[in-house]
Amino acid sequence: MTNLTKAHDELYRRGPDETFPTMQALWDHCYRQKEQSADRWHAPSALSTRVDNHTLVLAMGNDGAFSLNDWSFSQLCRLADVSKDTVNRLSPATASTVLAETLPAGNKPFQILTHEDRVRSLHGASYTRLWNVDLLSMIREFATDFQPPQQAVTSGTGLYAGEQDLFVFLIDPLGWIEIEGENYAPGFFVWNSEVGRRALGCQTFWFQAVCQNHIVWDATDITEYTRKHTARVNEGLGEIRAMIEAIVAKRDARKDGFATVIRKAMETKLGNDAEDAFKELCKNGIARSVAKEAVTLAQEKGRFTVWSVVDALTKLSQSSRFAGDRTASDQEAAQLLTLVT
Repeated sequence: MTNLTKAHDELYRRGPDETFPTMQALWDHCYRQKEQSADRWHAPSALSTRVDNHTLVLAMGNDGAFSLNDWSFSQLCRLADVSKDTVNRLSPATASTVLAETLPAGNKPFQILTHEDRVRSLHGASYTRLWNVDLLSMIREFATDFQPPQQAVTSGTGLYAGEQDLFVFLIDPLGWIEIEGENYAPGFFVWNSEVGRRALGCQTFWFQAVCQNHIVWDATDITEYTRKHTARVNEGLGEIRAMIEAIVAKRDARKDGFATVIRKAMETKLGNDAEDAFKELCKNGIARSVAKEAVTLAQEKGRFTVWSVVDALTKLSQSSRFAGDRTASDQEAAQLLTLVT
């Protein structure tokens, strides 16, 4: 089993302005970003840098001039093949001259994403964007029982979106099933970037606990998928949907199967009387003294079904002083359920 730290890492790198209280609030934010953003295609010859009010801006032909955020400035420096740290040490006027002389020429247009008066990202023609709101819409449709974990010690929620990327951490707190004798619930992480900061990705898992630092403890059955933002990135929505549907189907199958076992256990007699039930318990490895007490408790309810005897054994185990003894007793009691499977 593995401890997963993706959500923990996100928790400590996100500020309050990147943290959202609910999926609806996050969806609304991403929807507004998509509606207020625009892709602009310009040949390199149409791009130029200049200084406006002591700030470096990027001019794009007839579209006008736009300011740069940290990410788009980094991309601009990479396109020009100059060090961002070096350009940052220059005056705006000198930086504009350096970039004007080093930005690439050619005929292939650049894809420039703007939001209001600011550049969010710059890419070549091969980049394909997947909008965060489209990813969230799919999640809301196919992960209806999932919700964020408990709020972290820093007030982090597991729901994050900033200038560069999105990260979502969801669990099904009522989806507990048994895997190899241990209880697990399903959960998943998804991430994306509309501006090329990171690939599209998803990680699904089954876990035993989530602490207030959003470390996922004792995870198993971990599956991860990533896809770069190339021409077919939208196919990634289908892949992630299939991953979510898979853990939902496994959860439902296990829960339905367990419910069937319980129904059978409540209907199946372990014996016709106390003596038959006692012999059956001893035959299945239950100590004679414990079997006698369990039969007495079951007899008080007037029946000797598998379920009534398992329930009696479970109650008796709670009187054990040591946790190890209680666990062993509970496992012995649960083993009786195999008589009806």
